Amino acid sequence: MTDAKTKIFDQIDLAISQLSTANISEERKEILQPLADYIQHKANTQQAVRINFICTHNSRRSHLSQVWAQTMAFYFKVKNVQCYSGGTESTALFPVVAQTLKNTGFQIKTISEGKNPIYSIKYAENEPPVIGFSKKLDDEFNPKSEFAAVMTCSQADGGCPFISGAEKRFPITFDDPKAFDNTPQQAEKYQERSLQIATELLYVFAQIKPL
Repeated sequence: MTDAKTKIFDQIDLAISQLSTANISEERKEILQPLADYIQHKANTQQAVRINFICTHNSRRSHLSQVWAQTMAFYFKVKNVQCYSGGTESTALFPVVAQTLKNTGFQIKTISEGKNPIYSIKYAENEPPVIGFSKKLDDEFNPKSEFAAVMTCSQADGGCPFISGAEKRFPITFDDPKAFDNTPQQAEKYQERSLQIATELLYVFAQIKPL
């Protein structure tokens, strides 16, 4: 029997079990497939899988993608996966992103306050947390080489034709929930975007076969 402490938190496990990839369009699957192939190749050759999710401000979509990718790697027991995020500029992780993840079962702790707070984001009791804060894509916190750059917004994808050190570049863009900030739909739309990202990364990591 698996030790409960090695498992993903129950609420997150339940949320993942309720996701369905059936509604992902064939066009979208074609966009996601190269990332799955990249991860599979790394797994087959027993190399570390480093993925840097990049958006303009590193405040919303890139963080949701980083957290869910790290969570899905653990969920599907894909080893040697390290997920990062960055922006073309540094701002701050938007607080509603942290609250959205907390509502889904992630344990969120604010490590540092200020204009650019630092968060500890845990998905399992005995796994290291994702450290969430806004940073430029080439920040010292992020890998310098042998990583995949996943462009989560079209502005960053168009504005960064070259990512130094990236082995591969994958344009997997998502609509920005920022459009609904300070509206009655804010919480709903952030949750909707978070679950879309989770579903698509579920599709990616569910394909990865161990050696």
